Amino acid sequence: MFTNTRGRLALVSAVAVGAVVALAGCASGDPLDEGESSAGSDTLVVGSQDYYSNEIIAEIYAQALEDGGFTVDRQFRIGQREAYLPEIESGSIDVFPEYSGSLLQALDADAATGTADEVYTALEGALPEGLTVLDRAEASDQNSWTVTQAFADTYGLTDIASLTKVTEPITVGGNSELETRPYGPTALKEKYGIEIAGFTPVEDSGGPLTVKALVDNKIQLANIYTADPNITSNDLIALDDPDNLFLPDNVVPVVSDKVDDKAAEILNAVSAALDTDTLMALNAQSVNDQAAADTIATEWLTQEGLI
Repeated sequence: MFTNTRGRLALVSAVAVGAVVALAGCASGDPLDEGESSAGSDTLVVGSQDYYSNEIIAEIYAQALEDGGFTVDRQFRIGQREAYLPEIESGSIDVFPEYSGSLLQALDADAATGTADEVYTALEGALPEGLTVLDRAEASDQNSWTVTQAFADTYGLTDIASLTKVTEPITVGGNSELETRPYGPTALKEKYGIEIAGFTPVEDSGGPLTVKALVDNKIQLANIYTADPNITSNDLIALDDPDNLFLPDNVVPVVSDKVDDKAAEILNAVSAALDTDTLMALNAQSVNDQAAADTIATEWLTQEGLI
């Protein structure tokens, strides 16, 4: 049915506060109510995580599909993968921007690491019946273990394994789900022997609250996505991952059987134009300029000639 072309974080506290406003300004839809949608049989339901960057991509998908003549029902900011994945699997959502490696690990906790293409191929085989992945984008938004520059300088940190050199207690911060993820605190202990003193839940997907906790030294290690502009603006360091603790996380549309060839072609065209530098620039418009997701999406799609 589809042709796939394989090709996915304050200088001061005011920056973090501004980013909170940006997150609120980006919300443009209601989450699914108990997994149900009012969309008709000819409507494509487009969903997103409760994460501003993911919402921007979902809005891009939605506007591109609407420009192609499709009726779209936006179901944005549903939550983390534990909340929305069952809705995708049940057919309540037809189009969802996902991240190849993280989704693969959610479906197969024992999935082997590999190149971006190898992870994509493994994901194709791991998806439940009725779901398909379309073309992956060059854009990636990797999970990372992130520290402040000052913390890195103190202990000479360069990669994840170098955290063994830290002599003070390390408190980890991130979404509560992080504790059980394949790359979470348990993996740090088992794979590298890194001792974690405690875990502090910060439920904003590596956003401004997580950044502020890191900058204020409430936590020393955080899970933050690499396409987040707050990493640069807050003088943070995403530690290198030469052992591939995190799988490649390219942006990829996950779709239901309701997505026909015409809709797939539209979404594939978006993926072909979306690279990592572009995604970081789109994210910066949200975090730094407090632009709304629909405005960001419209401007980019127009610029790329996609609408």
